[in-house]
Amino acid sequence: MMGNKIHLIINSSKVSYFTLAAYFDTSTLKYFCFTVVMSLYLLILCANVLLIVVICVNRSLHEPMYMFLCSLFVNELYGSTGLFPFLLLQILSDVHTVSAPLCFLQIFCVFSYVCVEFCILAVMSYDRYLAICCPLQYHTRMTPATVVLLIALSWLYSFLTILALILLIAPLELCGNVINKVYCLNYSIVKLACSETTANNIYGLFITALTVFVPVILILCSYVRILKVCFSGSKQTRQKAVSTCTPHLASLLNFSFGVCFEVIQSRFSLSSVHSMVHIVLSLYFLTCQPLFNPVLYGLNMSNIRKRLFLCGNIINKVYCDNYAIVKLACSDTTLNNIYGLISTAFTVFVPVTLIFFTYMRILKVCFSGSKQTRQKAVSTCTPHLASLLNFSCSGCFEILQSRFNMNNLPNVLRILISLYWLMCQPLFNPVLYGLKMSKIRDICKCLLYSKVNTILS
Repeated sequence: MMGNKIHLIINSSKVSYFTLAAYFDTSTLKYFCFTVVMSLYLLILCANVLLIVVICVNRSLHEPMYMFLCSLFVNELYGSTGLFPFLLLQILSDVHTVSAPLCFLQIFCVFSYVCVEFCILAVMSYDRYLAICCPLQYHTRMTPATVVLLIALSWLYSFLTILALILLIAPLELCGNVINKVYCLNYSIVKLACSETTANNIYGLFITALTVFVPVILILCSYVRILKVCFSGSKQTRQKAVSTCTPHLASLLNFSFGVCFEVIQSRFSLSSVHSMVHIVLSLYFLTCQPLFNPVLYGLNMSNIRKRLFLCGNIINKVYCDNYAIVKLACSDTTLNNIYGLISTAFTVFVPVTLIFFTYMRILKVCFSGSKQTRQKAVSTCTPHLASLLNFSCSGCFEILQSRFNMNNLPNVLRILISLYWLMCQPLFNPVLYGLKMSKIRDICKCLLYSKVNTILS
C-alpha cells in the first residue's frame, strides 16, 4: 500500500493535463448544444458591450453609480470569456481534456471574476448608502478620484488574492487527473492531492470569508441604514431608493445563490442529484449573471434606457426602417451607429463567414471524393447557395441605398430594391427547394395527384 502511494506521488509530477469527467455523450445534440451556448455567449457580449459603450459615450452618465456599473459589465465580459470559449471547444471535442496551465488559468479567471463581482457589488451598496443617507456629503466623499481608487482596489485585491490561491495549488502532488466537472475548479484539484492540503483548506476558507461574507455583510449593513432612512424619509427618498437599489439587490441575490449552490455541491457529496442538475448548478452563476446584470440594469435605469429625440416624423420609405428613424434624430447617434455596426457584424458577417468555411470543407471533400459524393453535394447545396446569394445581394442593395444618397435613381426603382428582399425571398425559398429537392418534389406530386383523382372521382 505504501509502495503504491509513493509510486502515485512520484507520477504526480507528470500530470500535464486533466480529464473533465462531467461531460457525457451528446453526439446527436452536439451541434445543438454548441449553437445554444454560442448564442448565449454572443448575447452576453452584445448586451454588456452595448451598455459599456452607452456609459462611455454619454457624458451625462459619467457619474459614480454608472462608472461602477461599467466596471461590473467589464467584469461580466471577463468572467464569461474565461468560460464560454473553453466550453464551446469541449462541446465539439470527443476527448474532454485540458492542459494543466490552461486549467490553472481558468481557475484564476473564474475565481477572480467572482471576487471582483462581490467587491463591486459591495462598493455599489456603499455608493447607494452615501447617495440616500448622506446626500449633502455625497459629491465631497464620492469624488472621481475615489471612484477610480475603489474600482482599482476591487480588481487589484481580487487578482492578488486569487494569484496566491493558484500559487498554493500549483505545487501540489496529485494522485490523479480526473475532475468531475465541465470546467476547472480549485477544490476539485485539491481533492486529487496526495500531499498535505491543510494550508489550501485554511486559505480557501479565509478567502471565502473575505470575498463573499465580508462584502455581503457590508452590503447588508448599508441596506439596513438605507431602510432606516427610507422609513423616516420622504416619499421621494423612498422612490429613489427603490429605483436604484432594486436592481442591485436582485443582482446580489441571484449571484449569491448561484455561488452558494456551487460551493455546496463542490464541498459536499451530492451523488443522489442527477448529473445534469449538477452541471446546470455549477454553470448557473457563470452563465446567467453576465446576462442578468445588463438586462436588469438596462431595463431599470431610466438614464440608460432613454429614447432618441427626433426632429421630424417623415420617413422616405414605404415601410418603417431603423436607419431612417436614426437619421431624424436631433440627439447624438454615435451609440446607434456603433451598435448598428456591431449587430451587422454579428448577424451578417459571422454567419456568412461560417457558411464560407463550411463550403470550403465541402469543396475539399468533393474534390477528393467520388462522383456520387459530388452529385449529392451539388443537389443539396445548390438551392442553399442560390438562396444565400439572392438574400445577401438584395440585403446589400437595401443597406447601400439606406446609408448612401441615391437620389439620381428613379423612385420606383428605389422602392423595388427596398422591397425585393422582403417580398421575393419568402417565395423564392419554397419554390427553389420544392423544385430542387427530389423528396419534397415527389411528395408534393403524390399529394397533388391524389387530390386531383379524388376530385375527378
